[in-house]
Amino acid sequence: MKPSAVSADNLPQAPYYLPQGREVELFRHAHHNQLPVLLKGPTGCGKTRFIEHMAAVLDRPLYTVACHDDLSASDLVGRHLIGDGATYWSDGPLTRAVREGGICYLDEVVEARKDTTVVLHPLSDDRRMLPIERTGETLQAPPEFMLVVSYNPGYQNLLKGMKTSTRQRFVGLRFDFPDPERERAIVAAESGLDDERVGPLVELARDLRNLKDHDLEEAPSTRLVVHAAVLVRDGFRPAEAARSALVEPLTDDEETAMALMEVVDAVLGQ
Repeated sequence: MKPSAVSADNLPQAPYYLPQGREVELFRHAHHNQLPVLLKGPTGCGKTRFIEHMAAVLDRPLYTVACHDDLSASDLVGRHLIGDGATYWSDGPLTRAVREGGICYLDEVVEARKDTTVVLHPLSDDRRMLPIERTGETLQAPPEFMLVVSYNPGYQNLLKGMKTSTRQRFVGLRFDFPDPERERAIVAAESGLDDERVGPLVELARDLRNLKDHDLEEAPSTRLVVHAAVLVRDGFRPAEAARSALVEPLTDDEETAMALMEVVDAVLGQ
């Protein structure tokens, strides 16, 4: 059966997400065909919100793992624990997702150790299996299970890139910051600030993004624009809100902050 298109309008329980293209339809088809998915895009462009939305759309439990250098295979699969004088097995998030037919989302997967991501290989090919060496159990993933990973290509380097042998197991979706019209709609919906006052904040964020790789290492995310809009909604002056929600999270350097505030004042006024 071919999956049908689903909009947020007829799924009020789903977290708000405004599509930028056909990513919702593509994700539904990937889930229907038991294909793992790779999300690529800058920090704060909506990857995590998209997964939360799709988990609600598909009515599947979601297990999110924030990957880091110390993440081990046991953190994903599970380990034996001691309690009440006995030893018992405790499933990790990946194992629970497989058992329940849920979605396991590994955020910033390239931050995990290479020996950890190898555990994903039998789940991300035609086998769809999860061997649990410490218990001798081998789980067969049900049709509803889905593996999703994400990373920010802008942070990639030779030491922290996804191996080709791993990357080619996934269907890839590329994300970026939304266009101005969509970003205004997103910020207005998320913050409750009227569109007229949201517009300058979105314009400011886009101006600041043009400074990335020049004066800034990281571009301001849509999430930060929402934070600024919430402060404006609650009565803070736009420039004051922008400083706290957009400028200060982007830099610790005082001179850079002062330069960014010049951009803020030019767009929003004193």
